[in-house]
Amino acid sequence: MDLLEKIEKEAIEGKPCSIDDALDIAQKYSLDQICDAADHVRQARMGDEIDTCSIINARSGKCSEDCKWCAQSRFHSTGCEEYDIVDIEDLREMVTINTDKGVKRFSLVTSGRKIAPADIDRFCDLIREARKISPIKLCASMGLLGVNEMKKLKEAGVSRYHCNLETSSSFFPTLCSTHSTADKLATIKAAQEAGLEVCSGGIIGMGETLRQRLELAQEARDAGVVSIPVNILNPIPGTPLEKQELIAEKDVILTIALFRLIAPDCNIRFAGGRKRMSKDSTKRILKGGLNGSIVGDMLTTLGNDINQDRELFESNGFKW
Repeated sequence: MDLLEKIEKEAIEGKPCSIDDALDIAQKYSLDQICDAADHVRQARMGDEIDTCSIINARSGKCSEDCKWCAQSRFHSTGCEEYDIVDIEDLREMVTINTDKGVKRFSLVTSGRKIAPADIDRFCDLIREARKISPIKLCASMGLLGVNEMKKLKEAGVSRYHCNLETSSSFFPTLCSTHSTADKLATIKAAQEAGLEVCSGGIIGMGETLRQRLELAQEARDAGVVSIPVNILNPIPGTPLEKQELIAEKDVILTIALFRLIAPDCNIRFAGGRKRMSKDSTKRILKGGLNGSIVGDMLTTLGNDINQDRELFESNGFKW
């Protein structure tokens, strides 16, 4: 049995691939061979159902953090729309649309280091309103919260908390100085202690190495997350990364396939930036380890039409 066959067999049994082995097969095997192995693991561990979610920007702009990739940081001049809290009618409309289209999850995402204690109840009221009108599963991404705040979200109806690690702990300090990977991991732990599932991934194409991308997958897996979203950097004018060279499509495909081998039991989710991928590359990814996707628009960039996504996923063998 050669190395890739061994890694595939072990991942199908639930044993993660090591980073060193992942880098080794990236050198020794073709992209198609690695994607085929990853897809076999996806089918065995996750099945054929596509795990879909949609997000709403529940608070936009004026963020105190200096993340180099982000349009919403107050340190950058991007022309990002700014508002304090989403209008309840807009929330109701978005929840209803996504429910009617069969999207499985809906998340309220806010800008800022964390929601202030005085505002938690306001957002919990929004969550309760969404719970009244729809059975859709609810998620929240509201910054570096503690256990008690997480418990309030859970009591209001949230079942999963989102806190991206963004990149590996070895690379993160070059991109953000106002908080750390340790802060993120503490937030993930707080959510889990409150009884919430956790979704945590990051952005690729910010200048990191392949090893550092794989470190992100390993660190998220080891933190016990159930979902790892993969965003592709969309260089936004006015941010420090506005001139960052675009990551090659083949590197996006390879990264997602290797994520599957490193985290065989996590939902590997395509997120922001996928709109720029070619049709052929997208199809290869859908047969290369992926089993989830954010659908609809992203926070500050346009996404993909939900109806078109459903057709795309179903035509590639997924169940909506």
